[in-house]
Amino acid sequence: MIKNLKLFVIGFILFIAGLSLSAQGVYDIGVHDPVMIKQGDTYYLYCTGWGITVYSTKDLKEWKKEERVFAKPPQWAQETVTDFSGHIWAPDISLYDGKYYLYYSISSFAKNTSAIGLATNVTLDPEDPDYKWEDQGKIVQSVPNRDMWNAIDPNIIVDEEGYPWMAFGSFWDGMKAVKLIPNRTEVAEPQVWKTIARRERSFELDDKNPGDAAIEAPFIFKKDTSYYLFVSWDYCCRGKESTYKVVVGRSSNPLGPFYDKDGKAMNEGGGTLVVEGNERWAGAGHNSAYTFDGKDYLVFHGYDMNADGHAKLIIKEMEWTKDGWPKQVTLEE
Repeated sequence: MIKNLKLFVIGFILFIAGLSLSAQGVYDIGVHDPVMIKQGDTYYLYCTGWGITVYSTKDLKEWKKEERVFAKPPQWAQETVTDFSGHIWAPDISLYDGKYYLYYSISSFAKNTSAIGLATNVTLDPEDPDYKWEDQGKIVQSVPNRDMWNAIDPNIIVDEEGYPWMAFGSFWDGMKAVKLIPNRTEVAEPQVWKTIARRERSFELDDKNPGDAAIEAPFIFKKDTSYYLFVSWDYCCRGKESTYKVVVGRSSNPLGPFYDKDGKAMNEGGGTLVVEGNERWAGAGHNSAYTFDGKDYLVFHGYDMNADGHAKLIIKEMEWTKDGWPKQVTLEE
């Protein structure tokens, strides 16, 4: 009896611990720049990594690491960014016309020698006999001495007329959006570009310097009749010295202009705080946002001071104010 009681108590403790982890939304898997999608009863997570890192889960608790998207770097990527070694950044995943579209970034760190590519697949299930990622090549490229923007961190949004746009950007002159052709594989002609968010810099910008107004990772999320532009401010990828945070603006148009709660335009430096670090988390950011089964989620990574500053996956259910703003997320101490 006593032995059975002990086993019951241990099992109950482990069960409560599992609930606690799920409630907190902090997962002990190392990720940067996570995006998610659901196919059937399975969630798939894609993030920065060699060949693009992939995880799957059925319950948002236990995660299985899948095979990476690319076994070897695409040839065009190696030709475009000469020091590219296969470490692919900041993917974006979406479903269109029966295919999954996975956009991804290649770049030289702290340079705008960058490009965004696309791979497609008819299924995300590696056990499906039709599973095969097919690379579609380069979609957008930024070139030093030519462009004042950086072609990384893509996100797809569809305008009110049904046309797809790619939002993207990191540092330089801010977040851009460019119109794509309907099948989402090329930039539309004539080209249409917009600046959707930027920050002022403390010195004159040139095309060889990313500047000191750190902004990147645009993600546009629709809720009801409003569109929310999330971006990350300040610095990622510095472990315990990271200062990442997420801010948001709102618009009735998927391409803005986006304004923060105080009425300041995001393309003039506006942004309302959604996530920031604390004593445990050095910084948290590069988010994506989704509605799954009637609930809204914010998906991002944070640098855990309890784990020597290593990045971890964080998923939080979004709560909303009465006047339609995402509430600031509290990170566990």
